Amino acid sequence: MQDRTYTADAEPGDDVTVAGWVHEIRDLGGIAFLILRDTSGKIQIKFEKDEMDEDLVETGLGVSRESVVKVSGAVEEEPRAPTGVEVTPESVEVVAPADPELPLDPSGKVDADLSTRLDNRTLDLRKDEVQAIFEIRSEILRAVRDQFREYRCTEITTPKIVATGTEGGTELFPITYFGEEAFMNQSPQLFKQLIAGSNVERVFEIGPIFRAEEHNTPRHLNEATSIDFEGAFCDQNDAMDVVEGVVKAAYEAIDENCADELEALGLEDEFEAPDGDFPRISYEDAIERINATGELDEQLVWGDDLSTEAEKALGDDVGGHYFITDWPSEIKPFYIKDHDDDPDLSTGFDLMHPRMELVSGGQREHRHEKLIEGFEQQGLDPDQFEYYTKMFKYGMPPHAGFGLGGERLIMTILGLDNIREAVLFPRDRQRLSP
Repeated sequence: MQDRTYTADAEPGDDVTVAGWVHEIRDLGGIAFLILRDTSGKIQIKFEKDEMDEDLVETGLGVSRESVVKVSGAVEEEPRAPTGVEVTPESVEVVAPADPELPLDPSGKVDADLSTRLDNRTLDLRKDEVQAIFEIRSEILRAVRDQFREYRCTEITTPKIVATGTEGGTELFPITYFGEEAFMNQSPQLFKQLIAGSNVERVFEIGPIFRAEEHNTPRHLNEATSIDFEGAFCDQNDAMDVVEGVVKAAYEAIDENCADELEALGLEDEFEAPDGDFPRISYEDAIERINATGELDEQLVWGDDLSTEAEKALGDDVGGHYFITDWPSEIKPFYIKDHDDDPDLSTGFDLMHPRMELVSGGQREHRHEKLIEGFEQQGLDPDQFEYYTKMFKYGMPPHAGFGLGGERLIMTILGLDNIREAVLFPRDRQRLSP
């Protein structure tokens, strides 16, 4: 509609055509109001029944909620209106009528459970607070991309259909690929390493990953967005610097550019960007701090992975974002490099929010012989990864990187209860449609 005016741009004295959804109708007898909503906000349409054409009034007030309408008329100042202006209509066109029986209430006056909301995502997104989540998500991704470019990174796109899993194992979605078995990729890990070994050096990718894990929790998805970095001539400390900068950039962008969205979510007084450097705590120190809290039924010992309860205990103790560094080699993937002076310690790190893990990363093993040994130690056949391993014979520089869970970042920034709220159409064990 070339002549359409967004409701937020309507000024007193203008003749406008506005289009959007019928948010509600208030009939006060001789006068009635239709509240029209578009992506920029809402505007009041005034119907003075005795002074207007009967068909115009009937069309405007007879339409059901959430129908799409187009209204043309004069804008007048009205301090009592929700936005300080109102439109006196000269014409009302019902563009697309809505069924009066809606599966959920987009006005938010009647709550709906998450399953109903996800089944009817189009209607759900008409609520200000839901739309705000995805406006903020978009701003986060913009800020993340800009920050990577500040670090002289090139954006890449890697295959999502692969012949072998990134880390082997059974957590793979198999597919048929022209008569051959293939899989949906768990991670861009191996491909981004190969690109970092080229003359491009520093790369990032924001894209989907697929994990056939049979989780059914508020913080796991089977299709998720991974924010990945890989940098040549970087060690684990460089990679931690990059991810800290990226996470802080996301918070700062929201703080600067998303005031309306934070207000819609009721977070305008609670939102706070991280201040200061993220602490870097060794795995050994983390175990000691967790045990000292007394929150776990059993004391952790060297080599234990951290349970959800352990992560919560340490997160409460630290009180903000923090890194866990120097993990035991035996519990990190084959491509994570060990410390040169202590092969029992890896260069792997995790970035933690007090609620959950956000990032896994580390320096990579760039020496061909050591890489092959790592495959064999974890029971993987190096021959199945020959496309990857052979490149390490042609001058692979030291490199490091990480993978950051996009939805987990959004979930922790906004304090969402369920990670599915951060995805338009989530995929989990129960949900394949819509």
